[in-house]
Amino acid sequence: MFTPRIAVLSLAALLAISPLAASAQQQQAPRNGVLVRNDGIYLRCDQCGTVEAIDQNITQGNDHSMAGTIIGGLAGGVLGNQVGKGKGNTLATVAGAVGGGVAGNRIGANSGRATANYSLRIRMGNGSYANVTVPDASAIRTGDLVQIDPQGNIVRIQ
Repeated sequence: MFTPRIAVLSLAALLAISPLAASAQQQQAPRNGVLVRNDGIYLRCDQCGTVEAIDQNITQGNDHSMAGTIIGGLAGGVLGNQVGKGKGNTLATVAGAVGGGVAGNRIGANSGRATANYSLRIRMGNGSYANVTVPDASAIRTGDLVQIDPQGNIVRIQ
């Protein structure tokens, strides 16, 4: 049964909760470039924002081992040919070509390693968004306040 007492209590509870919901929404929304740190300090900074997402990007390297083998073999053969006479020259040429091929293969295989970097999506204090790519984001977490310098480097504020 619906009584006036229940109606009054429901209305009082609703009025008591509504300021809390409004203040929670105010803290999330940017206010003319002013951000609020976790400790309640207001921060006005045009280059500052809150990290909303961190994505890891892995770029696969190119394997240049075949080109390294060929170039290394040719260079080793030429250098080996400069050593000795007769059968010693032939042996030095073959050994130089094999050694150069092996060395070139290793160098070519190591030159194409995969690289990783991180893309950060940052909601700036003025409400706009910035996407910044950094080589290392180990010290940055989602929700951190950061500052972007003119070179695109990220500095954690809190």
